[in-house]
Amino acid sequence: MTAYDLYLRSFPHVFSFEKERIALALDLLRHAIERDPHYGPALASAALCHHQLELNGWTNDRGSNRQAALDLVRRALRSAGDDPDVLGRAAVVLGRFGEDIDVAIGLIDRCLTMNPSFAIGWHWSGVLRIWAGQPDLALEHFETALRLSPRDRVAFYLIGAGEALFLKRRFVEAVAKLLGALEQLPTHAVPYRLAACCYAHLGRLEEARKIVGRLRQITPVVIPSVVPYRNPEHRELFLSGLRLAAGETA
Repeated sequence: MTAYDLYLRSFPHVFSFEKERIALALDLLRHAIERDPHYGPALASAALCHHQLELNGWTNDRGSNRQAALDLVRRALRSAGDDPDVLGRAAVVLGRFGEDIDVAIGLIDRCLTMNPSFAIGWHWSGVLRIWAGQPDLALEHFETALRLSPRDRVAFYLIGAGEALFLKRRFVEAVAKLLGALEQLPTHAVPYRLAACCYAHLGRLEEARKIVGRLRQITPVVIPSVVPYRNPEHRELFLSGLRLAAGETA
């Protein structure tokens, strides 16, 4: 089986947000990389899997997981830095684990210049604008992604739009979108955390704690160690809401 064949087999599992399927994707991608150490799409996909393990709190060694993601994504860029898909995945990984958000935004901008119809690229761009403290621009990019791929990206749109609305303190609108996302992606930690924050800031603590209870069924990590918001106010809005929802006093 070629590296390309193994990469194709991994693809349905990379975006599953299920721990076992992400582990399966990583195993297939490791074999693909063994066959072709310079196969950029496999390297970038493996980096994205490590990103998603961090996102859901499914790693016992966050430092090693982060380093593995960064090593893979740098190899991917060296091997296939002109591939829009590789650029997009690299941008997200570097945006979460790297220090300079402008580097990640530069990569996603290049990705979209090369392929302006790349729906998931527009979604990743929205995610990066969220982290950079630009929720209005993020909403525009999420809407572009949905327009380009109206059937495949609804849950991702709901999460992205819900997060942008949360940062704009439009908590009622945000929580409606986040709960809709959870109907489609019930094993994705991000919408649970954000919905709990919304309820907490609305003073609806019983509902916030119910959401946290559901979150604990899929991950032991309620408050993540990596919070990618570069805007200090956004970071505090998220952390204070999540602490309140989790019943923490500090």
